[in-house]
Amino acid sequence: MAAVGAPPPRVTDCVTKVALSISCDNLMDMDMFSKSDPLCVLWMNTSGPPHWTEIGRTEKIQNCLNPRFSKSLVLDYYFEMVQKLRFEVYDIDSANCSLGEADFLGQTECTLGQIVSSRKLTRPLVRRDNTPAGKGSITICAEEQTDNRMVTFESSARKLDRKDFFGKSDPFLEIYKQTGSGWQLAHRTEVVKNNLNPVWKPFRIPIQSLCGDDVENPIKVECYDHNNSGSHEIIGSFQTSLSQIQQATQSYAAEFECINSKKKEKKKGYKNSGVVIIKQCKIVKEYTFLDYIMGGCQINFTIAIDFTGSNGNPTSPSSLHYINPQGYNEYLAAIWAVGNVIQDYDSDKMFPAFGFGAQIPPTWQVSHEFPINFNTSNPFCQGIEGVALAYQQCLAQVKLYGPTNFSPIINHVSHFGRQALQQQTASQYFVLLIITDGVITDMDQTRSAIVNASRLPMSIIIVGVGGADFSAMEFLDGDNGILRSATGEAAMRDIVQFVPFRQFQNCPQETLAQSVLAEVPGQVAGFFNMTSLKPPHSPV
Repeated sequence: MAAVGAPPPRVTDCVTKVALSISCDNLMDMDMFSKSDPLCVLWMNTSGPPHWTEIGRTEKIQNCLNPRFSKSLVLDYYFEMVQKLRFEVYDIDSANCSLGEADFLGQTECTLGQIVSSRKLTRPLVRRDNTPAGKGSITICAEEQTDNRMVTFESSARKLDRKDFFGKSDPFLEIYKQTGSGWQLAHRTEVVKNNLNPVWKPFRIPIQSLCGDDVENPIKVECYDHNNSGSHEIIGSFQTSLSQIQQATQSYAAEFECINSKKKEKKKGYKNSGVVIIKQCKIVKEYTFLDYIMGGCQINFTIAIDFTGSNGNPTSPSSLHYINPQGYNEYLAAIWAVGNVIQDYDSDKMFPAFGFGAQIPPTWQVSHEFPINFNTSNPFCQGIEGVALAYQQCLAQVKLYGPTNFSPIINHVSHFGRQALQQQTASQYFVLLIITDGVITDMDQTRSAIVNASRLPMSIIIVGVGGADFSAMEFLDGDNGILRSATGEAAMRDIVQFVPFRQFQNCPQETLAQSVLAEVPGQVAGFFNMTSLKPPHSPV
């Protein structure tokens, strides 16, 4: 998740970045045949009610009333600003982690300053009316991010103990940092099903989250057999240090015996419960969004506008495309709000703008990817003003039709992202803004297009206008879990941000822009760091 907060007047106003680690105890059990599946959502308010903006979410933990979330949430901390935070805990009941279908377990409100000053803040969870929500509590730990280096790991194991009666084991690792108040979870790997010799996906941990600023500090690694009930069985554990791992991996690989202390006490001749192997351990610099922008990376902004018939006749006041006497509709509001922010990162301020779902002249064939200025060789508009003007002129020349297909325009922008990636530089990143009113009709193709785009320097922002059912859009937003194509292929990263415009109708334009663009900085820096692409030139 990107490090975000209220938009500061100047970059230098940001004092520091703060990482928040979250855990809960004694949560309410909302499920009849199992335990709750908790997830925590962080909201921020800097301009008074009702302007709460979602900042990030932890992962969901299955069947657990005392969760320790491994995903920390990073925020920009402004000393001179009151940054109100709200932590909401939910029992997630749907595969796509929809909050609309989740059970609310409780919340707490505080300021970032309160957390920073106390470093560890524990509060009881309350209901929305501020009455006690059962006996649950939440603990938030704050740590200043002063070191932007990351540690990359490749790990596996061999000959782990068999824990399942009818199968093998379903192993995963938990990695802990030693703190003054005990061991703090730094990372949890994925589960490898039915395998005593698992190979886990490569992962990255901020060096500060792993060992602070001392490579000699102890690190604890625990290996578990995953159980759907939430009662995971310990296979074994060991302690080491980053320094020790680095020294061992210089020659070949670091191997550590996984010791189960209870088994060791009971069994004579006990050797180990398997061996955990760290094949690679490297410390790499983590470049920030500003490093890339100040180092010459250009943000290329493309706009796609829904011209399907479900918007209504543009000449009718009930149409979403109707432009009222004040020169306003929801489409224009979204274009202005997002475009005014992102145009500052594009040097020539020339923006390609496309429409989809309309019958276009002269043949009146339906097109799902046409330039709104009708110039196929030069679809660029001069600034956001040019986009707004081209949109208004386009309305009078097309016939709204359908269906609502997203994949053609996503694949169109992906083509340029693929070309940029072949240059092996971090010089260009592409942001596609899709403004739409309806349900996607090519969902399988759209899912595949997004999965493919997740491997490119590209982000997709979807703004939903009108009052339609946008559950499909929320499904595409990777905050709700890993997006997969229709064939099961997983997205490499979360690149979709969905925002319903109606939530921001009575808010300042800046509030919509902040929510819409919140994840872009993290997606830009995350992609280029993941692909080991440095800024084109050193930031000044």
